[in-house]
Amino acid sequence: MAYRPTAATRRSAEAKRASILATARRIVADSGFSGATVAAIAEGSGVSVGSVYSYFDNREALLAEVFRDAAGYEFDQVRHAVEAVGGDPGRELGTLIDVFADRALRGRRLAWSLLFEPVIPTVEAERLHLRQSYRELGERIITDGVAAGVFVDQDAPVVASAVMGAISEALVGALDPDTAPLPHSDPAELVATIRRFCFLALGATAPV
Repeated sequence: MAYRPTAATRRSAEAKRASILATARRIVADSGFSGATVAAIAEGSGVSVGSVYSYFDNREALLAEVFRDAAGYEFDQVRHAVEAVGGDPGRELGTLIDVFADRALRGRRLAWSLLFEPVIPTVEAERLHLRQSYRELGERIITDGVAAGVFVDQDAPVVASAVMGAISEALVGALDPDTAPLPHSDPAELVATIRRFCFLALGATAPV
């Protein structure tokens, strides 16, 4: 007679899988994707290496899901904050920059892993999806800002890519886990500088 999983065994399997994912995410946040070996994930989850492979086809699939979950959560925090502003393109852009940068600086190691760490192709593919999500959010804000006269008329898709690239690249030095933060560095001033640059680049009609 073929084995049929019960509701209880399904719940147990789902809980174990979620536990493995949570452990992998903690390791990535502490040590990056390079530190998230299957052996380390298994040990942190209290299971065998074989058990990890019973829930995930391979390490690549596991890390891609970790990236997708972590990056999706971070993007949702930014998107929800932007939506809460209420349709003012200038304030929306300022909120996007502030929340993105603040969360990155407070979660320095995780942000580096999501944005810059060299990763395997399956994870890099997820990173491209993340960049597309931010680009589309920026494009919508810029398009609305041009229509409202807040920003000068311009090619919104191209400019959105440039602005989002500038925001993340400006944070490289502050996020690099192999270097200490600059002495006397002021995160608030760093974010303010990024804001000024982005608004000037967009030809903002008034400082925000």
